[in-house]
Amino acid sequence: MPQPAWGCTHGLVGQSPEIAKVRRLIEKASRNRLPVLLLGESGTGKEVVARGIYNANPRGQFVPIDCGSLVGTLMESELFGHTKGSFTGAVEVKKGLLDLAEGGTAFFDEIGDLPLELQVKLLRLLQESEYRAVGSLQWRKVDIRVIAATHRDLRAEVAAGRFRQDLYYRLNVFSMRLPALRDRKEDVPHLLDHFMELAASAGLSTFRPSVEVIEALTCYDWPGNVRELKHFVDRMAAMNSEGVLHMADVPSPIQNFQASRSLQTLADSVDPRANDCQTLLPELTLASAFPVISIPDANRQAIFKALAATNGERGKAAAMLGISRTTLFRKMKQYKLA
Repeated sequence: MPQPAWGCTHGLVGQSPEIAKVRRLIEKASRNRLPVLLLGESGTGKEVVARGIYNANPRGQFVPIDCGSLVGTLMESELFGHTKGSFTGAVEVKKGLLDLAEGGTAFFDEIGDLPLELQVKLLRLLQESEYRAVGSLQWRKVDIRVIAATHRDLRAEVAAGRFRQDLYYRLNVFSMRLPALRDRKEDVPHLLDHFMELAASAGLSTFRPSVEVIEALTCYDWPGNVRELKHFVDRMAAMNSEGVLHMADVPSPIQNFQASRSLQTLADSVDPRANDCQTLLPELTLASAFPVISIPDANRQAIFKALAATNGERGKAAAMLGISRTTLFRKMKQYKLA
């Protein structure tokens, strides 16, 4: 199947310079077997990038390891395996996750959560390419490519004594910092289309976001990054019937963000101290005897002046105010200007 025009190379969707840089680094990392450290906020797609590195030059298996789940008395056995009789309940030989990754790639997700007692064992794996199963006296030589990821500041973790400095330097051979979605907002429409296609292929209802919704989603900061956007699409597809998705249908955090943004834009457009707004509306002044006016009054006057300055052309007035035509028309009706 041909790829969409906006591309999905290495599993990464978008055209922004930030994501193009990540794609180039994936290509470079795939040419060798050096450790890779992926940094970035939760939800930025670190496992997608790890799989992209592996798929660009596949060899062996890709084995994800959730470091946050390696807790309790059996965590070492889970990772390295154990011999029969090595502890109570060890009735047979068990292979660990690293046995599965032999000849391939082990992806240590959230490496910053790995307990200190396992960090020293991982360090030996990186330095000597060997490890020992629980209860065994024999070291086993292995060929494993290690990719690690974390949302934590590992330098700060080292300073706090929660992460080994020698392991940090051993992992930080080839590091990549993934951009937050708020730093590549031009990719939001492409990601939206991508996730809507995935939702449709999963049998969920299809929907069409209105222009106002797309504008709001593009401006929203997405604190949960790409993961939050995917969950948004899945939720909308599950909860809404087919048709146009309006602002009234989206979650309240996005509605509140857009409402606050629109009010701020309108308020700024009537503030005589805003130099850039004076360029857009040089004749926009308030003929009020009061030093402070209400926000609704400010909004109404801003729209009235913008329409007057553009001879009633709503498209130009909306652009001047920094809002969509739909938002302008709705506010015109609200303030009885239509």
